[in-house]
Amino acid sequence: MKLYRPAGSTAEGPFDPVITPQSAGWGFCGLRVVNLDGSQSVSTQDSETLVLPLSGSCTVSVDGETFELRGRTGVFDAVTDFAYLPRDVQATITGTGRFALPSARTHKRLPARYGPAEHVPVELRGAGNCSRQVNNYCLPHTFEADQLLVCEVLTPGGNWSSYPPHKHDEAREGESVLEEIYYFEVGRDGMGYQRVYGTSERPIDVLAEVRTGDVVLIPHGWHGPSMASPGYDLYYLNVMAGPGPERAWLICDDPAHAWVRQTWESAGVDPRLPFGGTT
Repeated sequence: MKLYRPAGSTAEGPFDPVITPQSAGWGFCGLRVVNLDGSQSVSTQDSETLVLPLSGSCTVSVDGETFELRGRTGVFDAVTDFAYLPRDVQATITGTGRFALPSARTHKRLPARYGPAEHVPVELRGAGNCSRQVNNYCLPHTFEADQLLVCEVLTPGGNWSSYPPHKHDEAREGESVLEEIYYFEVGRDGMGYQRVYGTSERPIDVLAEVRTGDVVLIPHGWHGPSMASPGYDLYYLNVMAGPGPERAWLICDDPAHAWVRQTWESAGVDPRLPFGGTT
Protein backbone atom coordinates (compact mmCIF):
# COMPACT_ATOMS: atom_id res chain seq x y z
CA MET A 1 0.00 0.00 0.00
CA LYS A 2 1.41 3.39 -1.02
CA LEU A 3 0.83 5.63 1.98
CA TYR A 4 2.21 8.93 0.69
CA ARG A 5 0.22 10.29 -2.27
CA PRO A 6 1.72 13.54 -3.64
CA ALA A 7 -0.51 16.20 -5.19
CA GLY A 8 -1.56 15.26 -8.72
CA SER A 9 -0.80 11.56 -8.35
CA THR A 10 -4.43 10.52 -7.77
CA ALA A 11 -6.24 13.16 -9.85
CA GLU A 12 -9.39 12.19 -11.74
CA GLY A 13 -11.03 14.86 -13.87
CA PRO A 14 -11.68 17.97 -11.74
CA PHE A 15 -10.86 16.13 -8.49
CA ASP A 16 -7.39 16.09 -6.93
CA PRO A 17 -6.77 14.17 -4.78
CA VAL A 18 -9.13 11.24 -5.17
CA ILE A 19 -8.91 8.67 -2.36
CA THR A 20 -11.49 5.88 -2.25
CA PRO A 21 -11.64 2.82 -0.01
CA GLN A 22 -10.71 0.76 -3.07
CA SER A 23 -7.71 2.89 -4.05
CA ALA A 24 -6.54 3.13 -0.42
CA GLY A 25 -6.83 -0.61 0.07
CA TRP A 26 -9.06 -0.39 3.11
CA GLY A 27 -12.72 -0.39 4.07
CA PHE A 28 -14.24 2.99 4.86
CA CYS A 29 -12.51 6.38 4.37
CA GLY A 30 -12.49 8.52 1.25
CA LEU A 31 -11.62 12.06 0.17
CA ARG A 32 -11.97 14.15 -2.95
CA VAL A 33 -10.98 17.79 -3.41
CA VAL A 34 -12.36 19.83 -6.30
CA ASN A 35 -11.20 23.20 -7.67
CA LEU A 36 -14.35 24.80 -8.98
CA ASP A 37 -15.42 27.78 -11.04
CA GLY A 38 -18.96 26.85 -12.00
CA SER A 39 -20.96 23.71 -11.21
CA GLN A 40 -19.98 20.14 -10.44
CA SER A 41 -22.21 17.11 -9.97
CA VAL A 42 -21.25 14.80 -7.11
CA SER A 43 -22.53 11.26 -6.50
CA THR A 44 -22.16 10.01 -2.93
CA GLN A 45 -22.89 6.35 -3.82
CA ASP A 46 -22.42 4.22 -0.65
CA SER A 47 -20.80 6.99 1.46
CA GLU A 48 -21.95 9.87 3.64
CA THR A 49 -20.03 12.98 2.58
CA LEU A 50 -19.32 16.54 3.70
CA VAL A 51 -18.92 19.54 1.41
CA LEU A 52 -16.27 21.54 3.28
CA PRO A 53 -14.97 24.77 1.69
CA LEU A 54 -11.18 25.12 1.85
CA SER A 55 -11.42 28.44 0.01
CA GLY A 56 -14.31 30.24 -1.63
CA SER A 57 -18.07 29.82 -1.28
CA CYS A 58 -20.75 27.75 -2.97
CA THR A 59 -24.32 26.53 -3.01
CA VAL A 60 -25.09 22.83 -2.56
CA SER A 61 -28.29 21.40 -4.03
CA VAL A 62 -29.37 17.95 -2.81
CA ASP A 63 -32.65 16.11 -2.14
CA GLY A 64 -34.71 19.16 -3.12
CA GLU A 65 -32.84 21.46 -0.71
CA THR A 66 -30.25 24.16 -1.31
CA PHE A 67 -27.60 25.12 1.23
CA GLU A 68 -25.68 28.38 0.90
CA LEU A 69 -22.12 27.94 2.18
CA ARG A 70 -20.44 31.25 3.01
CA GLY A 71 -17.09 29.48 3.07
CA ARG A 72 -13.83 31.32 3.72
CA THR A 73 -10.93 32.88 1.86
CA GLY A 74 -8.50 30.16 2.99
CA VAL A 75 -7.93 27.46 5.58
CA PHE A 76 -5.89 29.72 7.89
CA ASP A 77 -8.43 32.56 7.82
CA ALA A 78 -11.56 31.21 9.51
CA VAL A 79 -13.69 28.23 10.41
CA THR A 80 -16.18 27.45 7.64
CA ASP A 81 -19.74 26.29 7.38
CA PHE A 82 -20.38 22.99 5.58
CA ALA A 83 -23.04 20.65 4.21
CA TYR A 84 -23.72 16.99 5.00
CA LEU A 85 -24.74 14.74 2.09
CA PRO A 86 -26.35 11.33 2.73
CA ARG A 87 -25.36 8.20 0.85
CA ASP A 88 -27.10 7.42 -2.47
CA VAL A 89 -27.68 11.02 -3.58
CA GLN A 90 -26.71 13.16 -6.53
CA ALA A 91 -25.72 16.67 -5.43
CA THR A 92 -24.69 19.77 -7.35
CA ILE A 93 -22.03 22.16 -6.05
CA THR A 94 -22.00 25.61 -7.67
CA GLY A 95 -19.40 28.22 -6.77
CA THR A 96 -15.80 29.32 -7.02
CA GLY A 97 -13.04 27.95 -4.85
CA ARG A 98 -11.59 24.72 -3.54
CA PHE A 99 -13.85 22.25 -1.74
CA ALA A 100 -13.04 19.09 0.21
CA LEU A 101 -15.41 16.11 0.11
CA PRO A 102 -14.46 13.80 3.00
CA SER A 103 -16.52 10.62 3.08
CA ALA A 104 -17.12 7.32 4.84
CA ARG A 105 -18.96 4.20 3.76
CA THR A 106 -22.22 3.65 5.62
CA HIS A 107 -25.35 1.51 5.48
CA LYS A 108 -27.45 4.21 7.14
CA ARG A 109 -29.08 7.10 5.28
CA LEU A 110 -29.37 10.27 7.37
CA PRO A 111 -30.97 13.51 6.09
CA ALA A 112 -29.00 16.20 4.27
CA ARG A 113 -28.15 19.05 6.64
CA TYR A 114 -26.34 22.38 6.98
CA GLY A 115 -23.53 22.85 9.51
CA PRO A 116 -23.09 26.51 10.52
CA ALA A 117 -19.58 27.77 11.21
CA GLU A 118 -20.64 29.25 14.54
CA HIS A 119 -21.52 25.76 15.82
CA VAL A 120 -18.06 24.30 15.08
CA PRO A 121 -16.10 23.91 18.35
CA VAL A 122 -12.57 25.34 18.12
CA GLU A 123 -10.03 23.79 20.47
CA LEU A 124 -6.49 24.91 21.31
CA ARG A 125 -4.40 21.86 22.18
CA GLY A 126 -0.93 21.45 23.62
CA ALA A 127 1.37 24.27 24.70
CA GLY A 128 4.60 25.95 23.68
CA ASN A 129 5.97 24.53 20.45
CA CYS A 130 3.37 21.74 20.60
CA SER A 131 0.49 24.25 20.37
CA ARG A 132 -2.08 23.76 17.62
CA GLN A 133 -5.69 24.59 16.77
CA VAL A 134 -8.31 21.92 16.10
CA ASN A 135 -11.60 22.71 14.36
CA ASN A 136 -14.02 19.91 15.24
CA TYR A 137 -16.48 19.76 12.36
CA CYS A 138 -17.95 16.28 12.40
CA LEU A 139 -17.14 14.37 15.58
CA PRO A 140 -19.47 12.41 17.89
CA HIS A 141 -19.96 15.39 20.21
CA THR A 142 -20.28 18.05 17.47
CA PHE A 143 -22.32 16.78 14.50
CA GLU A 144 -24.44 13.69 13.82
CA ALA A 145 -23.20 11.17 11.28
CA ASP A 146 -23.12 7.40 11.09
CA GLN A 147 -19.43 6.62 10.54
CA LEU A 148 -17.69 9.80 9.37
CA LEU A 149 -15.27 11.76 11.60
CA VAL A 150 -13.77 15.03 10.31
CA CYS A 151 -11.62 17.72 11.90
CA GLU A 152 -8.85 20.04 10.77
CA VAL A 153 -5.63 20.95 12.55
CA LEU A 154 -3.71 24.21 12.11
CA THR A 155 -0.12 24.34 13.35
CA PRO A 156 1.95 27.55 13.48
CA GLY A 157 5.31 27.46 11.72
CA GLY A 158 8.00 25.75 13.79
CA ASN A 159 5.51 23.82 15.95
CA TRP A 160 4.75 20.09 16.14
CA SER A 161 1.24 18.61 16.22
CA SER A 162 -0.22 15.10 16.27
CA TYR A 163 2.12 14.81 19.21
CA PRO A 164 2.79 12.75 21.27
CA PRO A 165 2.50 10.08 18.56
CA HIS A 166 -0.72 8.15 18.94
CA LYS A 167 -2.67 5.35 17.31
CA HIS A 168 -6.20 4.01 16.96
CA ASP A 169 -5.96 0.52 15.48
CA GLU A 170 -7.16 -1.81 18.24
CA ALA A 171 -10.66 -2.41 19.61
CA ARG A 172 -10.03 -2.24 23.35
CA GLU A 173 -10.66 -0.07 26.41
CA GLY A 174 -9.75 3.53 25.52
CA GLU A 175 -8.98 2.85 21.85
CA SER A 176 -11.06 2.46 18.69
CA VAL A 177 -10.20 1.15 15.22
CA LEU A 178 -10.12 3.96 12.67
CA GLU A 179 -8.55 4.42 9.26
CA GLU A 180 -7.31 7.98 8.72
CA ILE A 181 -6.51 10.34 5.86
CA TYR A 182 -4.30 13.41 6.29
CA TYR A 183 -4.75 16.06 3.55
CA PHE A 184 -2.21 18.89 3.77
CA GLU A 185 -1.98 22.56 2.86
CA VAL A 186 1.10 24.62 3.72
CA GLY A 187 1.25 28.41 4.00
CA ARG A 188 3.40 30.43 1.60
CA ASP A 189 4.02 27.39 -0.63
CA GLY A 190 6.25 25.85 2.02
CA MET A 191 6.70 22.31 3.28
CA GLY A 192 6.07 20.24 6.38
CA TYR A 193 6.80 16.67 7.46
CA GLN A 194 4.69 13.72 8.57
CA ARG A 195 5.84 10.68 10.51
CA VAL A 196 4.03 7.32 10.76
CA TYR A 197 5.54 4.19 12.31
CA GLY A 198 4.29 0.81 13.43
CA THR A 199 5.03 -2.02 15.81
CA SER A 200 7.13 -5.14 15.29
CA GLU A 201 3.91 -7.09 14.75
CA ARG A 202 2.48 -4.54 12.28
CA PRO A 203 5.37 -2.61 10.74
CA ILE A 204 4.81 0.65 8.88
CA ASP A 205 7.33 3.39 8.13
CA VAL A 206 6.63 6.83 6.63
CA LEU A 207 8.61 10.04 6.85
CA ALA A 208 7.21 12.27 4.13
CA GLU A 209 7.88 15.85 3.14
CA VAL A 210 4.39 17.26 2.53
CA ARG A 211 3.23 20.24 0.52
CA THR A 212 -0.17 21.65 -0.45
CA GLY A 213 -2.39 18.96 -1.93
CA ASP A 214 -0.41 15.99 -0.61
CA VAL A 215 -2.08 13.11 1.26
CA VAL A 216 -0.80 10.56 3.78
CA LEU A 217 -2.86 7.43 4.48
CA ILE A 218 -2.76 5.84 7.94
CA PRO A 219 -4.22 2.31 7.99
CA HIS A 220 -2.67 1.57 11.39
CA GLY A 221 0.32 2.45 13.56
CA TRP A 222 1.59 5.41 15.54
CA HIS A 223 1.25 8.72 13.72
CA GLY A 224 2.97 11.94 14.63
CA PRO A 225 4.56 14.26 14.80
CA SER A 226 3.21 16.49 12.04
CA MET A 227 5.98 19.06 11.75
CA ALA A 228 5.48 22.62 10.55
CA SER A 229 8.74 24.02 9.18
CA PRO A 230 9.77 27.40 10.65
CA GLY A 231 8.13 30.17 8.64
CA TYR A 232 5.43 27.95 7.17
CA ASP A 233 2.09 27.31 8.88
CA LEU A 234 0.78 23.76 8.42
CA TYR A 235 -2.85 22.73 7.84
CA TYR A 236 -4.22 19.22 7.61
CA LEU A 237 -7.71 17.83 7.24
CA ASN A 238 -8.28 14.56 9.11
CA VAL A 239 -10.84 12.08 7.77
CA MET A 240 -11.55 8.98 9.87
CA ALA A 241 -13.90 6.00 9.88
CA GLY A 242 -13.78 2.39 10.98
CA PRO A 243 -15.63 -0.87 11.47
CA GLY A 244 -16.70 -0.43 15.09
CA PRO A 245 -20.40 -0.36 16.01
CA GLU A 246 -19.82 2.87 17.96
CA ARG A 247 -18.73 6.10 16.26
CA ALA A 248 -15.89 7.02 18.60
CA TRP A 249 -12.46 8.64 18.33
CA LEU A 250 -10.40 6.97 21.06
CA ILE A 251 -6.61 7.13 20.88
CA CYS A 252 -3.62 5.65 22.66
CA ASP A 253 -0.35 7.60 23.06
CA ASP A 254 2.96 5.89 22.34
CA PRO A 255 4.09 5.04 25.91
CA ALA A 256 7.65 6.07 25.05
CA HIS A 257 6.55 9.67 24.47
CA ALA A 258 3.37 10.14 26.51
CA TRP A 259 5.33 11.96 29.24
CA VAL A 260 5.59 15.00 26.97
CA ARG A 261 2.01 15.95 27.82
CA GLN A 262 3.07 16.66 31.42
CA THR A 263 5.44 19.40 30.28
CA TRP A 264 2.54 21.40 28.88
CA GLU A 265 1.20 22.17 32.35
CA SER A 266 3.90 24.82 32.90
CA ALA A 267 3.84 26.28 29.36
CA GLY A 268 1.36 28.63 27.73
CA VAL A 269 -0.39 28.26 24.41
CA ASP A 270 1.46 29.75 21.44
CA PRO A 271 0.28 33.39 21.19
CA ARG A 272 -0.07 33.04 17.41
CA LEU A 273 -3.21 30.99 18.07
CA PRO A 274 -6.00 31.02 17.24
CA PHE A 275 -5.73 31.58 13.50
CA GLY A 276 -8.10 34.16 12.09
CA GLY A 277 -8.98 35.43 15.56
CA THR A 278 -11.43 32.53 16.11
CA THR A 279 -11.99 31.43 19.70
